[in-house]
Amino acid sequence: MEVMELVEQVARELSFRVEQVKVTMELIEAGNTIPFIARYRKEMTGELDEEQLRQIEERYRYIAGLYTRRDEIIRLIDEHGKLTDELHEKLLKAKKLQELEDLYLPFRPKRKTRASMAREKGLEPLAKMILESKETTDKEQLAAPYVLEEKNVKSTEEAIKGALDILAEELSEDADTRKWVRTYTWNQGVLEAKAVDADETSVYEMYYDYQEPIRTMPSHRVLAVRRAEREGILKLKINVQEDEVFSLLRKWFPHENTYTASIMQDSYKRLIAPSIDREIHAKMLVDAEEKAIDIFKENLRHLLLQSPIAGKVVLGVDPAYRTGCKLAVVDDTGKLLDIDVIYPTKPNERTEEAKEKVHALLKKYPISLIAIGNGTASRETEDFIAEVIQEANKELFYVIVNEAGASVYSASPLAKEEFPDLDAARRSAVSIARRLQDPLAELVKIDPKSVGVGQYQHDVNQKKLSESLTQVVESSVNYVGVDVNTASPSLLQYISGVSKTVAKNIVAEREKIGKYTNREQLKKVPKLGAKTFEQCIGFLRIREGDNPLDKTPIHPESYQIATQLLEKLDISAYDLGLEEAKEKLKKVDIVKVAAELNSGVPTMRDIIDSLLRPGRDPRESLPSPILRSDVLKSDDLETGMHLKGTIRNVVAFGAFVDIGLKNDALVHISKLSRQYVRNPMDVVTVGDIVDVWVLSVDKDRDRVSLSMVN
Repeated sequence: MEVMELVEQVARELSFRVEQVKVTMELIEAGNTIPFIARYRKEMTGELDEEQLRQIEERYRYIAGLYTRRDEIIRLIDEHGKLTDELHEKLLKAKKLQELEDLYLPFRPKRKTRASMAREKGLEPLAKMILESKETTDKEQLAAPYVLEEKNVKSTEEAIKGALDILAEELSEDADTRKWVRTYTWNQGVLEAKAVDADETSVYEMYYDYQEPIRTMPSHRVLAVRRAEREGILKLKINVQEDEVFSLLRKWFPHENTYTASIMQDSYKRLIAPSIDREIHAKMLVDAEEKAIDIFKENLRHLLLQSPIAGKVVLGVDPAYRTGCKLAVVDDTGKLLDIDVIYPTKPNERTEEAKEKVHALLKKYPISLIAIGNGTASRETEDFIAEVIQEANKELFYVIVNEAGASVYSASPLAKEEFPDLDAARRSAVSIARRLQDPLAELVKIDPKSVGVGQYQHDVNQKKLSESLTQVVESSVNYVGVDVNTASPSLLQYISGVSKTVAKNIVAEREKIGKYTNREQLKKVPKLGAKTFEQCIGFLRIREGDNPLDKTPIHPESYQIATQLLEKLDISAYDLGLEEAKEKLKKVDIVKVAAELNSGVPTMRDIIDSLLRPGRDPRESLPSPILRSDVLKSDDLETGMHLKGTIRNVVAFGAFVDIGLKNDALVHISKLSRQYVRNPMDVVTVGDIVDVWVLSVDKDRDRVSLSMVN
């Protein structure tokens, strides 16, 4: 297929202009990254965002693969001399891989089947006669010529049976029939779940005798029953109205005769239904996985983009019982200042000694925030820290920090390299403190799958999950940009075009020269060639360098335009951020000045936005974590009580909210809004600060139900 045909089809299917698809694929094939294209090639793509660009690439690759497979199928069928004009036309018109495979099915090499063995016995002509015969045909007379000792056909019954096997297989391999049965099963099928042992206690008891239409079954329930099936707890079955199916299958027969019903029964029960059921189960799983991955992606994005708390000295606390709470003090840049361990909880309960150690650290360092991990012993540690805060003679607050993945980081080679003299638990305390200061910079050090904001993440395709989450991290890091003089290799490797090796080389060069003072110096970094420089440089910031433009997202390729604009407005680059400069920039007629300076309107818009807020972190406008100084207990809660909370996780059935209790409380999807909510993410995202009201408190199970509707 010609490239332009492919481009035109993608444009048609996704409702983009042909030129947008063509340029996007040309840019991608030329080695440009999605973040770079979305940010710095807006004029070329018509301002397509990252999601749209990925959509185009994914669909283009799929269709290219589809036509590669189509050409292969045509070749294979033609080699066997069975490619008719009608079949060739159908193959050319196929728009889905499934359609192609259905058409190829009768010609696909098979292991031995009942039908293939019947064909070897020469019973295909008999099958054709049975198919075309009417009720008056005498079966003995019809089958007698095929009873041959040398073919191992010993009776007319055996001949008829073999012929019917051939017809059952042919019916099952008819592309139109399979398509109809597949569609009907998807639209009308009901998934039935039954317990293998109804007396066995498990978390899946609600599914022990359960039915739900396939088409409307939510992703979390699909993944739940599939997991239960794998664990041997449930048996799953797809039920349909078979009378409807058989009424369709009859249309395949030119005449209805004595054998029609038995052929249909055998073909459907033995061949069609098991095959279609496998396909439907696979489709349900794929759809559920996609939904679960989408939820994980969106949660991860918001987790990574939580507002940083800059300029604070933080005490990180990694709670524990027997082994003690690890303490780590980090300065406002995340540098480790001090480390210790205390035993305020059971079984040691050395509370007074623990208080003395914490008060000593509070006196020694200007600590204003305490970050407490939300793992084992978190709430007992929170009680202890709240007491310390009440006793301290200074303004001090604590925040419960989601520590998911902290243990993964602390045991990693990266953590060992960063803190070779610390054990894993103490490294974890450092990570907890830094997560409060800059969530993005710390969380990129951890496998995205380990950050704990997913739903059934271990049940989905792990390769696809990893790829999707890596894209989210890459997108988030490039959206924020990084300070090239403070960023770790872990953060730098997600910058557009930067590999792990180049990320390490950037840091090595920084250590060699002290610090970067302009973006041009990065051209000297080993293995950072011209193409990599083009892709990454706009996302790398130099806060206090030779050129004020280096701290903005403006790409060096646009420096001349930016400089001409500043000259035109009589603004010094060193006055950027001052009120007078802002007022002048706000009054610019973007369309007019873009034409005057030979710039595209989108680029000019981005340049002005960057000049208005040089060095701005886009996360600053997001809600900051809730700062606490006292503890909330479930005994304090009353129905109807109004609280502030932080969204910790969003799932298909609602959202989990941290209101300061040991466990996060649930807002069910039905309580997120007064209006009907199809997707919880339409209402809330991870990191949101929300108003909630207590619906119920289950003290035995330590569960709290909340509502966002008063």
